[in-house]
Amino acid sequence: LFGLLSFPVSMFLNTLTPKFYVALTGTSSLISGLILIFEWWYFRKYGTSFIEQVSVSHLRPLLGGVDSNSPSNSNTSNGDTDSNRQSVSECKVWRNPLNLFRGAEYNRYTWVTGREPLTYYDMNLSAQDHQTFFTCDTDHLRPADAIMQKAWRERNPQARISAAHEALELNDSKSKISNKPFHVLILILKLKLINRCATAYILLAEEEATTIVEAEKLFKQALKAGEGCYRRSQQLQHHGSQYEAQHRRDTNVLVYIKRRLAMCARKLGRTREAVKMMRDLMKEFPLLSMFNIHENLLEALLELQAYADVQAVLAKYDDISLPKSATICYTAALLKARAVSDKFSPEAASRRGLSTAEMNAVEAIHRAVEFNPHVPKYLLEMKSLILPPEHILKRGDSEAIAYAFFHLQHWKRVEGALNLLHCTWEGTFRMIPYPLEKGHLFYPYPICTETADRELLPSFHEVSVYPKKELPFFILFTAGLCSFTAMLALLTHQFPELMGVFAKAFLSTLFAPLNFVMEKVESILPSSLWHQLTRI
Repeated sequence: LFGLLSFPVSMFLNTLTPKFYVALTGTSSLISGLILIFEWWYFRKYGTSFIEQVSVSHLRPLLGGVDSNSPSNSNTSNGDTDSNRQSVSECKVWRNPLNLFRGAEYNRYTWVTGREPLTYYDMNLSAQDHQTFFTCDTDHLRPADAIMQKAWRERNPQARISAAHEALELNDSKSKISNKPFHVLILILKLKLINRCATAYILLAEEEATTIVEAEKLFKQALKAGEGCYRRSQQLQHHGSQYEAQHRRDTNVLVYIKRRLAMCARKLGRTREAVKMMRDLMKEFPLLSMFNIHENLLEALLELQAYADVQAVLAKYDDISLPKSATICYTAALLKARAVSDKFSPEAASRRGLSTAEMNAVEAIHRAVEFNPHVPKYLLEMKSLILPPEHILKRGDSEAIAYAFFHLQHWKRVEGALNLLHCTWEGTFRMIPYPLEKGHLFYPYPICTETADRELLPSFHEVSVYPKKELPFFILFTAGLCSFTAMLALLTHQFPELMGVFAKAFLSTLFAPLNFVMEKVESILPSSLWHQLTRI
């Protein structure tokens, strides 16, 4: 039997030519290279290895792996559910307090560059916000509001704008004012102004106006209509749940209009007027924190270089019980850096050590970087900025873009602040445990930010990822296999005789254990049995 086995193997090895080895190694290199390219593409797109994912999802159950859905693992499943809930809450998407105007800013960018700055997911979230803030259950009782209720659900921008014009024309055509006495004419005009559809003006200001000046004019018309609706629903809010819901809607509309008017004033250079409007709005509606008007106020106060007022706002909102944001953390760091940045020198600090004020500034920078580690690269202009999205993910790349887009100028205005940030921000990562099971000053950095940011940010932007993911094993394995087989193919092509000798020696060594086992078996078993087996 040993002779029958060893003879064909040795004959097969002797008949192999160098061309066979070149073809073998070249084909192996090509296949492993294709696998490597696919694995790399899949990892860049989805953040995981395809082979590893298939192994865990499909092969592990077949090989007897633990099924997470089995009843015996109910405790583990409950723990996973709790962690999933935590990750969902951490990855909550927030409305960008400083979001730009679609018609006057986003669309102008599209006209110039041909690129879409907003994703479908981002615009869909905005449509949901508009339906939540600007509609109520009684809209079907008023024809203009019923039209706008459909307009907010419309995907086509031109259809939305046409619906807004239709809602305004509906109010205009309701009453004819020709051949009326003067006092009746004045009364009808006042009633028409009150009955005007404020949300229609909002839509036109956001999407049809091509300049901030045009948007401001439309928002002022919306303000007149919104104030009338608000006063009327305020008097009727206690008459039932429907009136209460209508008053809540009118309140949201009025706050939104006033905030956007303040933002128009800020963009048109009337910063002090914008600050006054924001302060008045926060005093009039102190409970409406969902719009985050204090972040608009902080940016306007920094433009005025009113640092004492900025500190007063931070003292109120940088509280442990309130949700943090990059604006709050980095503004606090900027104020502390401002006190020492003009005289800061890394060489002098390394010789004499940090003073108390410098230590406070460095700790504030570390705190801000731990909250959102993506911001420094934008502030230091190590990464290019794009237009901020309409929604942001706290602690994510989208929030970093939104912050740096508006606050980079304030950091540049403070002498030495960016130099201090450049010298100290990377020290944050030495204080954070790795892997990120726990944070240092905040909760552990969520692992879901990359996926959410890819949905919020346009495809032409390279999303910043933290922490940097290590390359999966199968990418390294296929890279090594591809390189090794390519080298063998090259050597076999250049030195065919020598590589043929090496190949035969390798195969002989590979079959040596089998030969040894067969010799032992042949010596133990009787020859008659071997004779019968060979005959079979």
